[in-house]
Amino acid sequence: MSSTPHTGVRRIPPAVNEPIKSYAPGSPERADVKARLAAMEQECPEIPLVINGKEIRTGDIAKATSPHKHAHVTATWHKATTANVQAATEAATAAQREWGSWTWEDRAAVFLRAADLLTTTWRSTINAATMLGQSKTIFQSEIDAACEMADFWRFNVQFASELVAEQPISGPGVWNQTDYRGLEGFVYAVSPFNFTAIGGNLPTAPALMGSTAVWKPAGTAILSAHYTMQLLREAGLPDGVINFVPGDANTVSDVALNSRDLAGVHFTGSTAVFNSMWKRIGSDVGRYKSYPRIVGETGGKDFIIAHPSAEASAVAVGLVRGAFEYQGQKCSAASRCYIPKSLWPAVRDQALAMMQDIRMGDVNDFRNFMGAVIDKKAFGRIKGYLDDAKQNATILGGGGCDDSKGWFVEPTLIQTENPGYRLLCEEIFGPVLTAYVYDDAKWSETLKIVDETSPYALTGAVFAQDRNAVHEAHHALRNAAGNFYVNDKCTGAVVGQQPFGGARASGTNDKAGSKLNLVRWTSARTIKETFNPPTDYRYPFMGAE
Repeated sequence: MSSTPHTGVRRIPPAVNEPIKSYAPGSPERADVKARLAAMEQECPEIPLVINGKEIRTGDIAKATSPHKHAHVTATWHKATTANVQAATEAATAAQREWGSWTWEDRAAVFLRAADLLTTTWRSTINAATMLGQSKTIFQSEIDAACEMADFWRFNVQFASELVAEQPISGPGVWNQTDYRGLEGFVYAVSPFNFTAIGGNLPTAPALMGSTAVWKPAGTAILSAHYTMQLLREAGLPDGVINFVPGDANTVSDVALNSRDLAGVHFTGSTAVFNSMWKRIGSDVGRYKSYPRIVGETGGKDFIIAHPSAEASAVAVGLVRGAFEYQGQKCSAASRCYIPKSLWPAVRDQALAMMQDIRMGDVNDFRNFMGAVIDKKAFGRIKGYLDDAKQNATILGGGGCDDSKGWFVEPTLIQTENPGYRLLCEEIFGPVLTAYVYDDAKWSETLKIVDETSPYALTGAVFAQDRNAVHEAHHALRNAAGNFYVNDKCTGAVVGQQPFGGARASGTNDKAGSKLNLVRWTSARTIKETFNPPTDYRYPFMGAE
C-alpha cells in the first residue's frame, strides 16, 4: 500500500442524501430486486471470515435462516476461533501503520467508490440480502441498506474534510499545524442485526480517519454483512484494514478486549453487553497501549407524548409508523405513548383501524407492511411481555403470536392505568406499544413522568399545536432523548440531517453520521515549526538595570 502523490488541494464531491427509490409496480428497481430476491433464495452462500484479505473457513458452521420463513436456510457461515480473532487483531494492528500514513483523501476515495457501487450495481444485492436475512420490507431495506449506508460513507467523507481543515492559528515566525492521526492499534466494531447501514458504518468510520477494525457482525444479519464486506473489497479496501470475524460473541470479545492493541470500541447493541465491555476495559485499562475510545449506542424506551392541542390523526399515524415499522425492532421505535383523555378515543380508534389494515407476512410480497421478528429468542421474549399484559393490562388490538412458519408477532396496542407498569419501562424491541392516558390538566406532571420512567434517553416525540406546550416539552424532556421530534414520529433519522444517538442508558451519544463521531476515531498531533529559532538562551528581561 502506498499513498498517491498529488499536488493541490482536492475538492471532494458534495454529499447529498441518496434518493429513495419507490419500487412501485412497473418500476425498473422493483423488477431488479424481485429478480435478485428469487436468485438469492436459491444461492445459500457459504460465508467465510476475511482476515488480512484472505477468506478463512474454520469448519465450525452455523446456519442463517429467514425470520419470516425460518425453515429456509439463506446461508451457512463459519465461526471464528480464538486463533482467528487473534490473527485479526494482529492484521489490523499491522495494517494501521501503512493505512494511517495514507492521505485522508486517498482513504476517502475507497468509501466514495463504495457508496457509488452500493447505489448502482450492488443495490439490489444488498437490499435482497437485508430483506431475506433480516425480514425487512423493500421500503425498510431501501432506507437502511441502500440509502443510509451510502449516506454514511458520503457524509463521513464530507465531515472528515471539515475536520481536517480545522487548523490552529500561527504567530509571526511560526507555522502551527494539526495532524489528524488514526488510533494506534485497532477498533473493535460490533454491529447489530437491525440495520445493515450500522454494520457498514461501525468499522468504516474509524477506517476513514486512519484507524483499522476488527468487525464482528450479528449472526442474525450475516447475509447482508457478508455482501457489505465484499462490496468494500471491490471498492479497493486494502487487506487488513477491516477484518471480518463473525462468531460467538464471548469468543470474539474475549480476544479483542484482551489485546494490548485495542484502541477503541464502536458498538451498537444492548445496554447490558455494552456495560460489560466498559467494565472489562476499565478493569484492564493498564494493559492497553493507549486508553481505548469507547463509543456505544445501546437500548431505548422511546416515547411519544401528545398535548391536548395535538391533531389526533397525526398522532395516530405517528404511533403506528413509529411503533410497527420493521416490527418495532428499531433502536428508535415508539414503545410507550402518553395521550390526553380528550384525544384518546380518536387516537385509539384511528390507530386500531390502521392496525387492522396492516398486512404481515413474507417480505417477498410487497403488499406487506411488516415481516417477522428476528429469531426464536426475540419471539419468546416478546411473547412473554404479551402474556404479562394479558394478566396486568388491557390489550386493545393485536397480541397474537404465530411461530409455525416464521417468527410473527402482531402489531399490538396495550393500555395501562399504571405509569410505572413494566411495559412502559422496559425495552421490548418488538411491535408492542403501551399507552398511558392522562388527565388533560396534568400535562406538566406527565412530562415529568415521561422523563423519569425509563433509564434510557434515545428518541422521543411531542405532538402539539400549542407552541407553549412545545416549548415546555423541549425544556422538560431536554435530557430524555438524544433525538427529539416535534409533530413527527420518533424514528427515521437521516444522516446529515438528524445525527443519531442518545445518552443515559442509551449510549455515549457520539452521534453516528456526524463530525462528532469521527472525532472519536482520530488522535490529534500538534506540530509547531519555528522558522528562525533563537540562538541565545537569555530573555530581554534579564538585561542589566
